[in-house]
Amino acid sequence: MAAKQSIEESLEFIPKFDDNGLISAIAQDAKTGQVLMVAYMNRAALDLTIQTGLATYFSRTRRKLWRKGEESGHIQKIEQILVDCDQDCLILKVTVDAGQCHVGYQSCFYRALKKGSGKELKFVAEKVYNPEKIYKK
Repeated sequence: MAAKQSIEESLEFIPKFDDNGLISAIAQDAKTGQVLMVAYMNRAALDLTIQTGLATYFSRTRRKLWRKGEESGHIQKIEQILVDCDQDCLILKVTVDAGQCHVGYQSCFYRALKKGSGKELKFVAEKVYNPEKIYKK
């Protein structure tokens, strides 16, 4: 119990990475509180984020680091990094200047489950930019 209490009450930053060497990172707009996206960081991504002040993540599919906005220009400037009680999840409070979702929305959370439905979604946001003009794939 003392070790658990120590990490929960300590002022030492000891992020707990999972078995794949990753930690969840939730990007939240520092001004509005809107949750923008959820991604993962490995140690290198977290270190770069801290050093540069720009959000850097680890892509599980591409198996490489990526700085948010490196292709779109829609960067995330770190204002604050919050850590949960057992240090296995981070919230990045960020300043943004444009939409954050690669589909064109401000947030990656642009749909909601319809009330009373277990399968049907509805749109709860409008697109804020045209991704075809930004991502030239």
